[in-house]
Amino acid sequence: MASTQARIGQQALAVLDVALRVPCIFIIDAIFNSYYDPGSGWAGAMGKVLVRVMGVLISSVVLLLSQKALFKFYTLFFAVLLGMAAVLINYYATSHIDFYSAYYKAALGFRLLPRNGPTLWLGMAAVQLVFGVGYVFLLNLQSVFAALVVLDIMIPLWGLMIELPADVRQLVAMFSGLALALNTAVCLAMRLKWFYYSCRYVYLLVRHMYRIYGLQLLLEDTWKRIRFPDVLRVFWLTRVTAQALILVYVVRAVRRESGDATGGTTDGSSDSQGYLLSWDVFWDLTSNLIISGCDSTLTVLGMSAVISSVAHYLGLSILAFIGSTEEEDKRLGFVAPVLFFILALQTGLSSLDPEERLVRLSRNMCLLLTAILHFIHGMTDPVLMSLSASHVSSFRRHFPVLLVSLALFVLPVALSYALWHHYALNTWLFAVTAFCVELCLKVVVSLTVYGLFMADGFSNVLWEKLDDYVYYVRSTGNIIEFLFGVIMFGNGAYTMMFESGSKIRACMMCLHAYFNIYLQAKNGWKTFINRRTAVKKINSLPEMRGDQLRDIEDVCAICYQEFATSARITPCHHYFHALCLRKWLYIQDTCPMCHQRVYVEEESRDRAAFSNNNGGYAAPQDAAAAAPPAPGENQHGQPPAELPADGAAAGAQAAGGPGELNNELLEDNDSIEYDEDEWGTQNGSTPIEEDYINDDTDSTED
Repeated sequence: MASTQARIGQQALAVLDVALRVPCIFIIDAIFNSYYDPGSGWAGAMGKVLVRVMGVLISSVVLLLSQKALFKFYTLFFAVLLGMAAVLINYYATSHIDFYSAYYKAALGFRLLPRNGPTLWLGMAAVQLVFGVGYVFLLNLQSVFAALVVLDIMIPLWGLMIELPADVRQLVAMFSGLALALNTAVCLAMRLKWFYYSCRYVYLLVRHMYRIYGLQLLLEDTWKRIRFPDVLRVFWLTRVTAQALILVYVVRAVRRESGDATGGTTDGSSDSQGYLLSWDVFWDLTSNLIISGCDSTLTVLGMSAVISSVAHYLGLSILAFIGSTEEEDKRLGFVAPVLFFILALQTGLSSLDPEERLVRLSRNMCLLLTAILHFIHGMTDPVLMSLSASHVSSFRRHFPVLLVSLALFVLPVALSYALWHHYALNTWLFAVTAFCVELCLKVVVSLTVYGLFMADGFSNVLWEKLDDYVYYVRSTGNIIEFLFGVIMFGNGAYTMMFESGSKIRACMMCLHAYFNIYLQAKNGWKTFINRRTAVKKINSLPEMRGDQLRDIEDVCAICYQEFATSARITPCHHYFHALCLRKWLYIQDTCPMCHQRVYVEEESRDRAAFSNNNGGYAAPQDAAAAAPPAPGENQHGQPPAELPADGAAAGAQAAGGPGELNNELLEDNDSIEYDEDEWGTQNGSTPIEEDYINDDTDSTED
């Protein structure tokens, strides 16, 4: 129970922390969007610029305050507001209210105060008492000063009650306000020391974090500490909601005055229909809200934060639906807003005219939708491959992933069909169509590979050509995707040169050329070379068939399946399925058992005996009459210098000869995981102590 209450308290503090930072964003946005008149001379212009800079600076500082300092700042701020409200009420009461005649002048056209004299006096006294107590509580004044402050606030009302002259009442209200202002100034001055030490602490903390963690981690920590996405989200939703209420109120007022609320009649029998907006009016209101929701950089950031929230929950829903548990796939809430903001900057969204802004925003949304669909495919493809490769037979497990894959194929087709029927061909429509076609191609490739793995799962025979077929399908898809990347680069270059060139677009094209063209071509060529090298090495290894397989009576150490027809023997005398060994060689050029480099020597291949994966040896068929090894050679006819660089095997050979070497090979060779450099180190080429001493000594310094 206590933990639940503590969690609720923490959530309430988090909500309050976000709510108190939102006004800073409103002030900064209002300052940047306000009209700047450079007239009235250089002094007036400098004054206006100074006020705007100070407003932005103070709002930024308050935005970046810690939670404790933020609460303390707003405590002082609300205390000042209560004091100002109490002074204004006293001034208004002494200038416009006559309790005994129950007459008062309306302020700002509103007559909210009661007309009865005693009721009016009691209401004013209660309001002033509440303001005085709140002021005292927020400033944490002592009991004597608190009573004096409350008395000072109530004195102007007493002057009204005893019917002092109007000039005297106004003079009393003025001196009461001056006394309250002086008390406020003294209280704030006494807290200047706290303000100085708080600023110094923040400065030292920021400098310490910058020196230790760097600028990037400092910005990330500040971003998370002030909950900036939540602040932007609340700012944008509050702004749009306020604008929506104002627009609806204006539309209803106009319709009520023009008589359109009742269908042209002026009676009030059908006035309730005025609260129902037609579709055209609703569309106009929505369009205006969308246009005003991205009219500045801060509003674009706020819209990006809202899109981030929607994309985040969409990604979580899809992950839960397809049954994925990968943490790397939960990044849709980060990718979607970043893409939207980059598109907005690239197209200059906030600086366009309202009509052009709406059109450009809709186009950016189409591009963003295709990017989100691509990311969702990246989330579903690993799950699809996992289900097919693990031979899961439950239809309920396959159905959600197949349904999402089908939707990823249908949605781009429907989007392309709708856009081609409503818009003429241009660079934007070409880009959206290319992204849709590329997504459909990816889905087809994934489903094809999924079908191949499922067919292999239902087959009882080892499908040795499966890896080749999968490689051919994926390579075809990657080649077509690479061609699409080149075409999109050309489309972007044409757009930059003849339509809307910008520095941001040029930077994005450079990133596209590097990541989607250069790196993709480099990785594809590297994969092709690795496969070709692996196939060449597999074909150069000796093959074992028939009686030799039956004599060994073992399984492949990679897939743990029996040898049906043949096996390939490595130079270190371990044997595997050709397909399994080829997949292993795609990753690294070492034996899976002893981690020696896989190479072939023609002279040793004819004379070498082969061993099973447990360390037992069998004589080759063409070496039955071979002579015993010479005194300077090992049992395979090789000189000692030709031994593999295995520290354990070399030690066994030096200690006791072939018998102890065979006993050593019976041990688990998987525990030997030296790389190429460590082989040479163990053989004495470079002492281990020397490498350790030459290592980075900064790690010992704290």
